[in-house]
Amino acid sequence: MGTILVTGGAGFIGSHTCVELLAGGHQVVVLDNLCNSSARALERVEELSGRPLAFVRGDLRDRALLDGLLRDHPVDAVVHFAGLKAVGESTEIPLAYYSNNVHGTLVLLEAMRQAGCRRIVFSSSCTVYGDPDHPPLDENAPLGAANPYGRTKLVIEEMLRDVAAAEPGWQIALLRYFNPVGAHPSGQIGEDPLGVPNNLMPYLMQVAVGRRERLRVFGDDYPTPDGTGVRDYIHVVDLARGHLAALEGLERIEGWRAFNLGTGRGHSVLEVVAAASRAVGRQLPYEIAPRRSGDAAAIWADATRAERELGWRAERSLDEMCADSWRWQSQNPNGFAG
Repeated sequence: MGTILVTGGAGFIGSHTCVELLAGGHQVVVLDNLCNSSARALERVEELSGRPLAFVRGDLRDRALLDGLLRDHPVDAVVHFAGLKAVGESTEIPLAYYSNNVHGTLVLLEAMRQAGCRRIVFSSSCTVYGDPDHPPLDENAPLGAANPYGRTKLVIEEMLRDVAAAEPGWQIALLRYFNPVGAHPSGQIGEDPLGVPNNLMPYLMQVAVGRRERLRVFGDDYPTPDGTGVRDYIHVVDLARGHLAALEGLERIEGWRAFNLGTGRGHSVLEVVAAASRAVGRQLPYEIAPRRSGDAAAIWADATRAERELGWRAERSLDEMCADSWRWQSQNPNGFAG
């Protein structure tokens, strides 16, 4: 057990990971600028776990803030989520993505090194694999991101690998995860993006509660069984458990190690629409729109390494993901805003 800094801990995956960390006996310190999240999520994390956490509001790029945080809260390891994360948006404002994601991580690593902390679990992404020809993908698949968001993740991975090679003592887990969906089974925390959702499931759920008129399906002419994009959707609780497993596995890592976190099965957009409609109890309306720039046709994981080396595997089905998403959204139609 130790003290863990969770950057971006008020976000969707971060908040669920905080629940798992607290349940596992860790002390948790969250750094988040709340640019796409709510402090209310952290209050509910504390309610769910029955344990307090420390919260510092601020920007990862603020070195003085980071130095003060690490001085006031000596940490044993960092779980690093903070960053911008929308593929489509990244093609429109790439410099903001490089500034937030790459520069933010650089500042974090410098502050960690000065504080004597060299253990980090990094929230990477399957987008580092680009537009692959032959899924499923294992960790040895060629790297080559197809959009600025994915390239920021790839640059950060390379930076972490370079640090591990140059400075012995670093222990780094790179978690390349696929498409997180679902919500905590209590319905108390879930995905609540500010503004128009960029991801499929929260958009569908907002359609279900009447906040959006219909889903736009971006492209039905991909080389997939029904023409819509195929992704490996993973329940956020399974993903949070994967971060805990990686954190506990850091002691066995010398330098760095990459792990895919996914279910090993792909589902198309229309399959997700059908499963979400079953969860809600009625057909959710959608329309076909042109493809989005930077989107791959099909991508899903081979997560054998994570099961073999971390003892982790995804357990929850697509129907469970949709049921938990609907429980969260139906109990919180306006998200954390009430």
